Amino acid sequence: MWQRLCLAAMAAMLAAPGAFAQTNYPTKPIHVLIPFAPGGASDFVARVMQNKLTSVLGQQIVVDNRPGAAGVLATELVAHSAPDGYTLFLGNVGTLAVNASVFASQMKVDPVKDLAAITLVADTPDILIVKKDLPVKSVKELVAYAKERPGKLNYASPGSGSLNRLEMELFRKIVGGLDMVHVPYKGGAGPAVADLVAGQDEMMFTTLSSAIGQVKAGTVRGLAVTTAKRVPSVSDLPTMVESGYPDMVSSSWQGMVAPAGTPQPIIQKLYDALIQTVSDKDVADRLEAGGAGARTSKSPAEFSQYMAAERERWAVVVKESGATAD
Repeated sequence: MWQRLCLAAMAAMLAAPGAFAQTNYPTKPIHVLIPFAPGGASDFVARVMQNKLTSVLGQQIVVDNRPGAAGVLATELVAHSAPDGYTLFLGNVGTLAVNASVFASQMKVDPVKDLAAITLVADTPDILIVKKDLPVKSVKELVAYAKERPGKLNYASPGSGSLNRLEMELFRKIVGGLDMVHVPYKGGAGPAVADLVAGQDEMMFTTLSSAIGQVKAGTVRGLAVTTAKRVPSVSDLPTMVESGYPDMVSSSWQGMVAPAGTPQPIIQKLYDALIQTVSDKDVADRLEAGGAGARTSKSPAEFSQYMAAERERWAVVVKESGATAD
């Protein structure tokens, strides 16, 4: 009896440090990796949440941009990080759902299995934009213009495995084929939009938050948004549905994940903190003004299920469109 009591006491002592660390988490800065360069939707969402999340958790949130390979590099880096809650990943539909199909032979991790879902934090409408001196003012005009110039136009994308690339591939298929050159960017939407502003590319689908400033300034021309209804911040732009393409409805969601194996108490604390952050009126207003919208999951488990369902959904589009990593 005495021996059993001693063993139980020893086990409790060994377990105590880990339990104590989880209870007092966080005790140092938390790094949130962004898989794209500054200027894109993920970077925008992270920086809008940064100060509020820092206040809620009581530790500095460090936004760490790690662009490369359409987000695959950052995804793998987080998946291989210590599961202690101090390295997080703000992923999107591309990195957490699409890449598994486009980069099937190259990815060394499975986002659904090797990352622990926390919650969705934002949903970003997408927009079809063209360079300002392209002589088209509607989607129909763009299609006609492109068909008259096979192989002479190009379209940019934030990367081979991005949702925006798949949107263009789907669009090309819907309109009966458009012979254009794909120009993928390794740094995400920001650099791609910058080159389109400079006139180096003709068109692209991109997140509204990445291009809303340029659209309103007139340095690029917005033709349509990909949401089912018009977006208040650019209410003068029609939807792709209104433009005659009812199957072109999509958006880019953003969600926070951690390395698989992160203790559940830490996941729950992060979930609660993120819900509080995204629900903050100032955060929600800033997201909306920048072309995004606050969106959360009912639980980490629900977000995990959503990630898996989105991966299956876009795997079909990848297969049907024949999209591959350039």
